[in-house]
Amino acid sequence: MATTTALSVNVNKVALVRNTRHLGIPSVTRAATQCLQAGAHGITVHPRPDERHIRAQDVFDLATLMQDWPDREYNIEGNPFHNLMDFVRRVRPHQVTFVPDSQGQFTSDHGWSFPDDAARLRPVIHECRALGVRVSLFMDPVPEQMAAARAVGADRVELYTEPYAAAWGHAGQATQLARYAAAAAAAREAGLGVNAGHDLSQDNLTDFLRAVPGVAEVSIGHALIADALEQGYAATVRGYLACIDAAGR
Repeated sequence: MATTTALSVNVNKVALVRNTRHLGIPSVTRAATQCLQAGAHGITVHPRPDERHIRAQDVFDLATLMQDWPDREYNIEGNPFHNLMDFVRRVRPHQVTFVPDSQGQFTSDHGWSFPDDAARLRPVIHECRALGVRVSLFMDPVPEQMAAARAVGADRVELYTEPYAAAWGHAGQATQLARYAAAAAAAREAGLGVNAGHDLSQDNLTDFLRAVPGVAEVSIGHALIADALEQGYAATVRGYLACIDAAGR
């Protein structure tokens, strides 16, 4: 596939709808398959301990599915001090994204902090890398934190983009973009790859990628699945890929 900012589709919200009944629909694996067929570069899941959306069996079913797509990426995200490491050891995804969620948290809303989190993150990062799994840390766009993320062994950071999304189209948009551009530059200077995600959409994605060069991957779930309810998976994925192309990434 062409070198570009990769689009990883988070299918959590498909599972959330499915879990309201006991019929097995909509299917998480069918959703993932249609997204991959439309050109998505990967699939992301965030299996929380309460299984309010992605369940353990989904993680394993998607791992089996991804074997049929060897050029695409499987990314599992979550808190390594809850249930995440069991999945990593069994599945060995291409990438794991460590997120500092609390148990039962509504949604991710902040990144790791250094030096506070360094000592406990270092051994689980080392374990993942020993298993051949790339490690990305969910981080706020703070340039001064990037070298510390690299120092504990991370391969990438995922910049938490909700503050940008909230400011998009308003007076604070340029200020937020400058923050993310500076954080991404600091990450690359430290030797880290740069991912991004949270509340990115077809409205705001192109502007973000134009202003923040060097983003290797965006992980998008809520807005993408909401769009797919109206447009279908294939058309929606193609729409997001067009946003990436429009940014020249």
